[in-house]
Order: sequence, then structure tokens, then C-alpha cells
Amino acid sequence: MASGTTPAAEAAGLWRIALPHTTAAVPIARALVRTALADVDEGADCDTAELLTAELVANAVEHTDGSTPIELAVQLLPEGCRVEVHDPDPSPPGDLAGPPPHRMPDPWQEHGRGLLLVRTLSAACGHRPTTRGKAVWFRLPGAPAQA
Repeated sequence: MASGTTPAAEAAGLWRIALPHTTAAVPIARALVRTALADVDEGADCDTAELLTAELVANAVEHTDGSTPIELAVQLLPEGCRVEVHDPDPSPPGDLAGPPPHRMPDPWQEHGRGLLLVRTLSAACGHRPTTRGKAVWFRLPGAPAQA
């Protein structure tokens, strides 16, 4: 069982964990996603889920105030999974769900590709306000059945 989750939450297909507001949150978040998706038949692509989760958590750490933890929620769905990263900043994230055309990142810059990856590799993505800031989310479809 992942630290910070409850057996009832796992049974219902919902995993939640408070993450430190440091770069150490990224590998913890990846591990939780991997664990949550490990035993699901025809679950979402674990590698893609880990990558997109890492992008959202890294953005939350880099672009928000470090005085409160970040929360990760992984929900297993019949058709895949939904991952949310909660942070204390109510401001919308970049052009995550804005209308096309999206601004392409500068190839010479080190940053600016995370939200592009989320938009491109997820089935859907967006953000919503919460009582303590915002939640940035993505959804992945289930993987096709193996023959």
C-alpha cells in the first residue's frame, strides 16, 4: 500500500498521496502511479502515465509556492486512468487546454515541453479550480488486451 493512502481508497480504485514541495516529489509520484496501475488488467500505459505525472508534479513544484504540499490523486477507471496534481496556486497552467494552435516550445530552451507532452500523449487534459488552488489533470485510455 502506498504511504498516505487507505485500503478503502485502493479498493475503490482511488489513490491519493500528499507530496513534499520539492523535486523529491517526482520519483515518489512516478512510483505511486506505477504501483496503482501494476495490477490492473488492460490498464493505461504505465510508462506514459509516469511521464505525464512527472511533468505535472515537476511543474507544480517549480511554479507554485513551497509552503504547502502538493497532492497526487490517481483514479483507476474502467476505460483507463485519470491523474490529478493539486497545488495551491489558483492560476491556470500555461496553454494546457487552450484552443489550438498551441505555441511550440523554443528548441533551444531547456523548459517548455511538459504541457506539450501532456496535451499530445493524453486522451484528455485540463485543470479545474479547487478550494485550495487548482487541480491539473490528464486521462489515459486503457491499453488494448494482449492476445
